[in-house]
Amino acid sequence: MPSKKPLLVLSDFDGTLSLTDVGYEVLLRFSGSGWDEIDRDYCEGRIGSREAYGRICSILGGTRDEMLRFVAENTVIDPHFEEFYAFCRRRDIDVKVVSDGLDFYIDFVLRRHGLCGIPFYSNVMTFEGDRPRSIEFPHGNETCSACGTCKSNILASCRGRYRTILYVGDGYSDLCPADKADLVFAKGILWTRLAAKERAGVRKYRSFRDVMEFLSNNGVNERG
Repeated sequence: MPSKKPLLVLSDFDGTLSLTDVGYEVLLRFSGSGWDEIDRDYCEGRIGSREAYGRICSILGGTRDEMLRFVAENTVIDPHFEEFYAFCRRRDIDVKVVSDGLDFYIDFVLRRHGLCGIPFYSNVMTFEGDRPRSIEFPHGNETCSACGTCKSNILASCRGRYRTILYVGDGYSDLCPADKADLVFAKGILWTRLAAKERAGVRKYRSFRDVMEFLSNNGVNERG
């Protein structure tokens, strides 16, 4: 049986790798009448993201090109993430992105910043021609409809290959996987919730430089 690798970093995308909540901004910009009600129902916990996406798709306008042009003009990634990823590659640390957002803009942003080598798991928007057709959930959990992408299931599927799993996130969809990770770097609502629970192994962070410095100072060495 092959030995486990020492460490895996799982990172959320919207609000974490990207400082911009890209999915929210795209849906806000291109949704028609009914967006406010859907957003309110989701934020107040009456519906999960899977139901929200289903309702949003029917009121979503714009083309794929228009959406990606908007993403290019309005997305800011963590200023230290590219340095962090290079650090991880030098040390043979795997990095994966887990997101309850949409594949078409995540793929676009990663490619735009030379990060297309990072595997990611997300919901999938399908297009008919250049127009949005549907949103699919290839990484969903059939027993739980809270999220379109079950980050906890993805984390669990990695357990057999890594000794330690470090999670980086900021939002509601990160609460469940953060409870199952060995180490957590948190900000936003994720930090607020985990700090209130006094959960061990949780650190507040400002940027991926903090994560990089932690790994550098805790026995993660250069290869070769």
